[in-house]
Amino acid sequence: MPPEVSPTPTSAKRPACPICGKPADAHYRPFCSKRCADVDLNRWLGGVYAIPSGSAVEDEDGDSPTQEREA
Repeated sequence: MPPEVSPTPTSAKRPACPICGKPADAHYRPFCSKRCADVDLNRWLGGVYAIPSGSAVEDEDGDSPTQEREA
């Protein structure tokens, strides 16, 4: 019976690129290439990725712009 082969770091499955799904390259991690890294950067700069906000817009002191200030 052949001995069991344990996975080594080189034979372990590499994580997939979040843009195209190909195996990630260590140089461009977590992406597979400079192209996929640039596609992701363009999405961030273009506003495709956004964190939703559950609260209304507040000014610097924490008051809502529609609240009246006490004199």
